[in-house]
Amino acid sequence: MNKLTAQITPPMSADRAHEIAQALDLRALPRDFLDNPYPVYAALRQSEPFKRMPDGSYFFTRHADLVAVYRDAKVFSSDKQVEFGPKYNHAPFNQPPYATANGQAPLFEHHTHSLVFNDAPRHTRVRHLIMGALTRRAIEAMEPGLVQLVDSLLDKIEAQGGGDLIEDFASAIPVEIIGNLLDVPHANREPLRGWSLAILGALEPSLTPDQEALGNRSVSEFLTYLRELVAKRRRQPSDPEHDVLTRLIQGEENGDALSEVELLQNCVFLLNAGHETTTNLIGNALISLQEWPEQRKQLQADLKQAASDEVREQWLSLAVDEFLRFESSNQLGNRRALQDTQVNGMDLPAGALVTLCIGAANRDPYIYDKPEQLNLRRTGNKHLAFGFGVHQCAGLSLARLEGRIAIGRFLQRFPDYQLTQMPVRGGRARFRGFLHAPFSIR
Repeated sequence: MNKLTAQITPPMSADRAHEIAQALDLRALPRDFLDNPYPVYAALRQSEPFKRMPDGSYFFTRHADLVAVYRDAKVFSSDKQVEFGPKYNHAPFNQPPYATANGQAPLFEHHTHSLVFNDAPRHTRVRHLIMGALTRRAIEAMEPGLVQLVDSLLDKIEAQGGGDLIEDFASAIPVEIIGNLLDVPHANREPLRGWSLAILGALEPSLTPDQEALGNRSVSEFLTYLRELVAKRRRQPSDPEHDVLTRLIQGEENGDALSEVELLQNCVFLLNAGHETTTNLIGNALISLQEWPEQRKQLQADLKQAASDEVREQWLSLAVDEFLRFESSNQLGNRRALQDTQVNGMDLPAGALVTLCIGAANRDPYIYDKPEQLNLRRTGNKHLAFGFGVHQCAGLSLARLEGRIAIGRFLQRFPDYQLTQMPVRGGRARFRGFLHAPFSIR
C-alpha cells in the first residue's frame, strides 16, 4: 500500500469513535465520521445498539435487529408521509413556481410516491409491474450490450492513459443501462446524473437551503423531461417484456394502471435508484482494491487461473457481494412503527421512527468473521446492502450483473491501474461513494 492509498479511509481512535457515538446526531455529523463511520458503528453495536437519538428516533446497528424490522412489514412502515411532510412540504417549495399540480413540494411528491417509500398495496402493485420487466431472462439478454458498453468505456480510458474512475467509468454504466430499460434516447441522457445526485442528496438527514432548492428544481426538470418521453411512448409503445416504461404505462392485464403521478415519479425513482447505488458499488470496489493490495492480487490470480467462464463468474460474484458488504452503497434505511412493539427485547412505542444502519449491520462480528477486513473469498455472505424482505431491492440481479462485468473487465484490461490523486468522497451519510478518483492505467 502506497502513501496515497493509505490515506483514503483514515483511521479513527477508539476514544474518538466513542465520543462521536455518544453525541451522534445525523443532522450534525462531523467530517471524520463521514470519512470513516465504521469505528463509530462498532462502538454503537457494543454499547448502544438501540441508540436513542436527539430527535427521539432510534438508531439500530445490529444485523439481527435490522432483519427483525425488515421482516415485519405490517408493523414497520416504509411510508414517509409523516416524516417527509415537515422536511420537504413547506414554503416556498409547496408554492409557485416550485409546487406541483397537486400543490406539493416536488421533493415531497416524488419521495412519497416512489416504490421504496410505500407500503402495500401501492408498493406491491408498482413492484409487480417493474419486476415483470426485470426477469432473469430479460437481465441475461442485457449482458452482451453491457459488455459492449463497458469495453467502449475501457477503450476510451486506454486511449488517454487513464481518467477518473467515477466520471469516466463507474457512473457512465448504470445511466446507460437504466436509460436502456426506459428506452431514453441517448442524446437526452446527459442531465440524468446531475438530477439523480441532487434528488438523492436531498434524502440526507440535514439539508442546506441551496441543496433543498436544487433537489426541488431537479425533480421539476426531471418531470418535464419525462412527460414528453411518456407522451411519445403512449403513441409508440415498445415491448413491455423489456421496456419498463411501456410496462408501467400499460399496467396489468386487469387494467390496474398507475396514475400519472405514480407513473412519472416511479420513472424518476428507477433512474435514481439504479444509478447512484451501482455507481457507488463499482467505484467503491475499484478504490477498495487500491487500499487492499493483497486482496486485489488474490482476485486477479483467481480470475486468471479460473478453469472456465463459470468459475470466473463465481469468483466475481463472491467479490461483488463482499464489496457490497464492506462498503455498502446505501448505508441507512428508515421505518416507522405503526403500533407498540418489540424488537429483540427492545420496547418501541407506536409512531417510533427507526434508522436502520445497513453499514453497521454489514460489519456485525456476530454474523461475519473478521468483518473489518475485506475478504473477496468470503462465502455465505448475508449482507443487507439490498435490504431484506418485501422491500428488498427490485434491481439486485441487474446491479450484481453490472458489478461483475464492470469490475471483472476493468481488472482484466488494466491490472496495474493506480490512483494518481486522493479520491474525493461524496461526503454523505446515507449514500457512501466517491465523486472523483483520478487514476492511471500504467
